[in-house]
Amino acid sequence: MNQEEIKKILPHRDNMLLVEEAEKIDDVTSKGRYTIKGDEFFLQGHFPGNPVVPGVILCEMMGQSACCLLAGKVEGCTPFFTKMNNVKFKNQVKPGDTLESVCTLTKSKGVFYFIDAKGYVDGKLCVSAELSFALIPNNK
Repeated sequence: MNQEEIKKILPHRDNMLLVEEAEKIDDVTSKGRYTIKGDEFFLQGHFPGNPVVPGVILCEMMGQSACCLLAGKVEGCTPFFTKMNNVKFKNQVKPGDTLESVCTLTKSKGVFYFIDAKGYVDGKLCVSAELSFALIPNNK
């Protein structure tokens, strides 16, 4: 999926749409990519002269990369984070890096979806987390 196709699933738009490509590998696994250009809003003050992608943004990138797994389920809903567990940061992600996320659906119950997510740069693990989402119907 390219960004235009991703926009049909996710409500995120410019400045907060943090996945450039996503693909569904099988019924429980998706992959996503985002290349850090260096001019993103979240790098402006984090840290001047030594920009590093903030951890919460890495979690957002991984969460958005799971979008393919929710395709067909999100119509009329917004996916909201409900929990981030066991988040671990192993290596920094900097401008010029491409974060490649691998997301695995481990469980679903009603409106809740549980994802094991890992983010890599050049095959090196940078971040891992257990994420959960709720698909909440939009108010019209």
